[in-house]
Amino acid sequence: MLSRLQNIKGDKVVWMVVILLSGLSLLAVYSSSSSLAYRTQAGNTGHYLIKHAMILVFGLFLMHATHRIPYQVFSRASVIGMFLTLPLLAITLFMGTSVNEASRWLMVPFINISFQTSDLAKLVLIVFTARALAKRQDSIRDLRSGFFPVFLPVLAVSFLILPANFSTAALLMLTCVVLMYIGKVRVKHLLALGGIVLASLSLFVLILLNSSDKGRLGTWKSRVESFAGGDEQEAFQVEQGKIAIATGGVLGKAPGNSSQRNFLPHPYSDFIFAIIVEEYGLLGGIAVVLLYLILLYRGIRITLKSPTLFGGFMAFGLTFSIVFQAFVNMAVAVDLLPVTGQPLPLVSMGGTSILFTSIALGAILSVSRQEEIKTSPAHAAAA
Repeated sequence: MLSRLQNIKGDKVVWMVVILLSGLSLLAVYSSSSSLAYRTQAGNTGHYLIKHAMILVFGLFLMHATHRIPYQVFSRASVIGMFLTLPLLAITLFMGTSVNEASRWLMVPFINISFQTSDLAKLVLIVFTARALAKRQDSIRDLRSGFFPVFLPVLAVSFLILPANFSTAALLMLTCVVLMYIGKVRVKHLLALGGIVLASLSLFVLILLNSSDKGRLGTWKSRVESFAGGDEQEAFQVEQGKIAIATGGVLGKAPGNSSQRNFLPHPYSDFIFAIIVEEYGLLGGIAVVLLYLILLYRGIRITLKSPTLFGGFMAFGLTFSIVFQAFVNMAVAVDLLPVTGQPLPLVSMGGTSILFTSIALGAILSVSRQEEIKTSPAHAAAA
């Protein structure tokens, strides 16, 4: 067993962070979902734990399989992925399965399994943007031949995600903007883009606040108003999350002893960080934050050591996306941001989010794996 672990390629620290987060996920999901499982699954408190564990194991398998693929393959695959993603997002928007008045899921024919197309779109778009930046370095500072060809796909994908999932569209847009900055896009072009986005967002909020409380507009409006100190009923889950964090203290109530899991609407997904802090205390919360910071640090190291621009851009974009989403989720739990519905990567209970996050981590590890192979004594001797 130990020899097999030693033979695993790629950044060992990233592997360790994933294993630790997965282990924490099993504990947190079991604790936060056991009451729900008892009520809905005829007393079987381990129902959701078993389902979640199977998804995590399959995710680790996908991560291992992906990390063995030469990362250059992802560059070509992203082009095909864009041709598939755009129509899938359009189909989801108009014909997708609706949950909470949002069409985010698409049902796969024959096997009757749904998946969230925005998770696929995030992965494909970041890799595609990395490819575009790497290929256009000679003209990237030119508005027409450099900036527009890189930005227009980002705009198209974000626009298709926006109506059903504003937070995902915003996170994806910001990730790609940061990636473009790293890719040497002119700051004035990005500032102009930021001005346009800010003006559009201001107009959107103005329309939102003067709209009737219907559909997704009503959901977004209630979230903004509750965050600003509006309707107390709309802020119920935020208040329960804050109670969980406040009662956790420094050392926590111990695993399985959460009381707020019985009051929070989604303790196993959106607010799982609050449950972790309640049960493991401030020290547990800090440990989770540190794990994501370590992941970011190792991702930057992989970026800097990448032998190609594409590998570096892809590794950074995917790492930043995962860590950024994690900090948004934790910021919501401590009431620094409005409720977004973003899961905590590798920790929250879920399906497609875990699987596509695992594939993204596999792609990051593929970059570090090839760097290891190129610098190994055997490769040097063969050269």
